[in-house]
Amino acid sequence: MAAGKKTNNKKRIWTWTHVHVSLYLLAIAALLTLFLGILLFLFLTLNIPDISSLASYTPPATTVILDKNGRQLDAIFTQNRFVVPIDSMPKNLPLAFVAAEDARFFQHAGVDAWSTLRALLHNLRKGAKGQGGSTITQQVARALLLSPEKTYTRKIKEAILAYRIDKVLSKKEILHIYLNQIYFGEGAYGVDAAARVYFGKKAVDLNLAEIAILAGLPQAPSRYSPFKHFDLTKKRQAYVLNRMAEEGYITATMARKAFARPLLWGAPVETDDDSRYFVQHVKKYIQAKYGWQALVEGGLTIETTLDPNLQKSATAAVNRGVAKWVVRRHKKSTGLPQAALVAMDASTGEVRALVGGTDYNKSQFDRATQARRQPGSAFKPIVYAAALKESFTPASIIMDEPLVLPGSAQGSTWQPQNFDGRFTGPTTLESALIHSRNIVTVKLLQKIGIEPVRELARDMGVSSQLNKNLSLALGSSEVTLLELTGAYTTFANLGQASRPVFIAKITDRNGNTLESFKRKKRQVLDEETAYLITRIMQGVIGEGTGKSARGLTQEAAGKTGTTDTYRDAWFIGYTPEMVCGVWMGFDKKLSLGNNETGGLACAPIWLDFMQKVPMKVEQFPIPKGIVFLPVDQETGKFNPSNSDKSTWMAFGKDRMPWLGQPSHREQQNPSGQNE
Repeated sequence: MAAGKKTNNKKRIWTWTHVHVSLYLLAIAALLTLFLGILLFLFLTLNIPDISSLASYTPPATTVILDKNGRQLDAIFTQNRFVVPIDSMPKNLPLAFVAAEDARFFQHAGVDAWSTLRALLHNLRKGAKGQGGSTITQQVARALLLSPEKTYTRKIKEAILAYRIDKVLSKKEILHIYLNQIYFGEGAYGVDAAARVYFGKKAVDLNLAEIAILAGLPQAPSRYSPFKHFDLTKKRQAYVLNRMAEEGYITATMARKAFARPLLWGAPVETDDDSRYFVQHVKKYIQAKYGWQALVEGGLTIETTLDPNLQKSATAAVNRGVAKWVVRRHKKSTGLPQAALVAMDASTGEVRALVGGTDYNKSQFDRATQARRQPGSAFKPIVYAAALKESFTPASIIMDEPLVLPGSAQGSTWQPQNFDGRFTGPTTLESALIHSRNIVTVKLLQKIGIEPVRELARDMGVSSQLNKNLSLALGSSEVTLLELTGAYTTFANLGQASRPVFIAKITDRNGNTLESFKRKKRQVLDEETAYLITRIMQGVIGEGTGKSARGLTQEAAGKTGTTDTYRDAWFIGYTPEMVCGVWMGFDKKLSLGNNETGGLACAPIWLDFMQKVPMKVEQFPIPKGIVFLPVDQETGKFNPSNSDKSTWMAFGKDRMPWLGQPSHREQQNPSGQNE
C-alpha cells in the first residue's frame, strides 16, 4: 500500500515536472517566434515601398485625338486608361465592385482578418497560394507598389501597406485609385477605358447591367471576358447583381431586370485610314512641344479642326485623280505618282482635310506638309500681289518678247520661255497672270525687285527658303503644299494672313486648357490688292490655264503650276469660304508625262473635292475702294467706248487708267537684277 503511494507520488512529480518543462519550452518557443516575427516585421517594413506617391495618383493615361465634331480619330497610350473622378461615375458603379470584391470595405482598416484567415486555410488545405482574400485596399497596394509574384512574403507586405494606406487615404480616395487602376482585359485599364472597350461608351453612361459585367471582370479578365466566354460572363454578372442585392445596394427586382437586360457591345475604335496623315502631323506637334511621355501617357485631349466628311471626300478625290492619270498614261509609265491635298477654312486657316499621299500603309511620308517641291506658276500670284502693292495695276503693260538675261555661271545667259513658246507683245498684268506668261512675270520681278516678293511671301506664311534670283518669278524655290495653300488664304480673306491650324484646343487629364486656338489677324496686304489678285485669278478659271476647275456655283479663283519636264503639277484655288491646294508628282521627281499640267492633273481633283464642300457664300466680297472700268487690252488705257478690244477690269480708286494714260508702262521704274 505504502509502496503504491510512493509510486503514485513519483508519477505525479514526473508529470508536473514534464508539464513545467513543456510549458517552459513552449514559452521559449513563443518568445522565439515572437522575436523572429518582430525581426521579420522589421525586415519587411524596411523593404516596404513608400506610399506617399498615392496621394498624387497620376497613372499613365490615354491621349485622344478628336475631329471637329468630337469623334475619336486616334488614341495613344502605353496603358489604355482614362482617369475619371469617382463623383463622375454612376452611384452603383463603385458599390458593385465593393459587393463583388470586398463586402466589408467600409468597415475594415485595409485588411479583412476573416477573409485573410479563410483564404489562408483554403490555401493550406489545397497546398497552394491561389486564393488571395485581398481587400480592395490590398489590391491597390499590390497593383501600384508591389511586384506580382504570389508569395507569403508579398502577402505580408501587402497587408502592411494596406493598413498604412487606409490610415492615410479616405475610402473614397482608395476607391478612386482602384477603379482607375485595375485591369479589365482587352487592353483596358480602369473603368472608363473598360466601358469604352466593351460597350462603346464612357463610364458615366453605364447602366446597371453593364456595371455588373465590368465589376465581375477584375477577378479573372480573360476567363470572364464577354468576347470569349459569354456564358461565364453572365454567371459572373448574376453573382455581382445578387451580391449587390444582399448588401442592400439594389433590390432583388432591380437585379432580375438588370440580368435580363440585353447587352450591346461596342465596336473597337480604330484610327480612320483617311485621316492618318492628319493625325500623324498632330502627333509630331504634340511630341515636339510636350514630349513623348506626354503624348503616350499624359492623358491629353486634343480637339482638332478636321472635318471627317471633307476628309473622306478629299481622299476619294485624290484617288480618282490618280486613277484618271493612269487611264491617260496607259502603259506609258512604270509607276504610280503620288498626290496630296490640303483644304483650309478661308477665314480662320483651320485645316479641314489633308491627304499626304495615295496610301499611308505603304508610305507615311507626308507630301502635303513635308515634301518641298517647285510650285512653278502657282507662285506667281505672290509676285503680282507685290507689284500691285507698288505703283502697278492690272492694266499695266509689259512687253511679252524674247528676253536674254545673265545666267548664274559667269559668262552664261538665261533665256526664260513661255509655256507655249509664243510672244504676245504688249500685255496687261491681268492677262499675263491669267494666261501664265513667264517672260512678263520675270520682267515684272525685275521692276519691283526680288526682296519685296520674298518679304511678302514670308508675311503670307511661306517659311521655306526662297531663291534670291529672277527664277523666283517662275516658282523655282521649293515649298510645301501646306505653306503655299496657307499663303493663298491671304487673297481669299482680303489681305489677312491665316497660318494653317490643325488643333483647336488641348486639355490635360484634369480638364485644364493647355492651348486653345485664337486667330490673330495679320493684315499683310491691303484689301484692294488682295481683291484685285482674286479678281484676276477668277479669270484663270474662267478663261485661262485653270479652265478645268470650272463647275462650281460659287465664285472661285485659283492658279495652276507646272514645272519643267512636267515633274510637278499644282493647282491652288479658293472660294469665299474654302482654300484648297492639290499637288501631283513622283517622289523621285520623274516626269508625269507630256502635257500633264496643273490644269490637267490637279484642277479636276480640286473641283471634285470642292463640289462636296457645303458653302453658303456665293460671291467674293468687294472692298469699298474698288471700281470697274473698261480698258483697252493692247494699250492699258481707259476705253469708254467699250469696244471689242476692251475688257472690264477692277482697280483701286486711287489707281485708275484715265483716258490717254496707260496705267503703267514697261519703261517706267526699272529696278531689280538677276542675283
